[in-house]
Amino acid sequence: MYGFEYSKAASAEAAAQSLKDDEDAKVLAGGMTFIPTLKARLAMPTQVIDLNSLPELSGITVTADTVRIGAMTRHAHVAADADVKAAIPALAYLAGNIGDPMVRNRGTIGGSVANADPAACYPSAILGLGATVHTTERDIDGDSFFTEMFETALQEGELIKAVTFKRPDAAAYMKFPNPASRYAMVGVFLSKGSDGIRVGVTGAAPYAFRFAAAETALNADFSTQALENVTIDPDMLNTDMHATAAYRASLVLTMTKRAVDACL
Repeated sequence: MYGFEYSKAASAEAAAQSLKDDEDAKVLAGGMTFIPTLKARLAMPTQVIDLNSLPELSGITVTADTVRIGAMTRHAHVAADADVKAAIPALAYLAGNIGDPMVRNRGTIGGSVANADPAACYPSAILGLGATVHTTERDIDGDSFFTEMFETALQEGELIKAVTFKRPDAAAYMKFPNPASRYAMVGVFLSKGSDGIRVGVTGAAPYAFRFAAAETALNADFSTQALENVTIDPDMLNTDMHATAAYRASLVLTMTKRAVDACL
């Protein structure tokens, strides 16, 4: 890796200000993507600002209506938290099936959401639960957060502080994982609540999206039969060494049906 200055952040706001002052500075959360990128010399930051010393960015708060998770909260903590399991079991299940034990014990929800990997699990929950992303600058509606491959609505010098998820009446996450990486070849997070049916899809396209056609069908009839005539255009999906777009289109429908069955 290339040389850089290393420092521990005094606060989230101070770290954000450092990013504004130096466009080549980067922050370190869990480092699951960032550290390999540095080691491969694919990034050359002038300074790395470590967020791991900020307890203000960690922790889980559950209320009657929401689950708020601090940006530096590890996947393993979300998976094991009794309050999360009681409030949104599907979210705890999602966190417990990310990567391997090392990834789950180091990776953070804020880092995953900010990185916006098209095959990451959390983006589907952001969309599927109607989440809000809280930053050092503002609150961002989850529906408008993911914009392109590895791109989000975050602006320069803006850090995620927490994510708030709405508590649904029922929810399920179904993932068809790559057997080697455990990333989602297709992952579907479905919820049923006061806002109606929400279906967030990850792994299938250049970035996470809501499956609008399925939502419409399921709002009219919440059953797997309601999805029989629903289709998804393969042209909007990814083709790569792991799966064709047509195969992913089939997986999206299959995982959505399984999520409906789980909720029922």
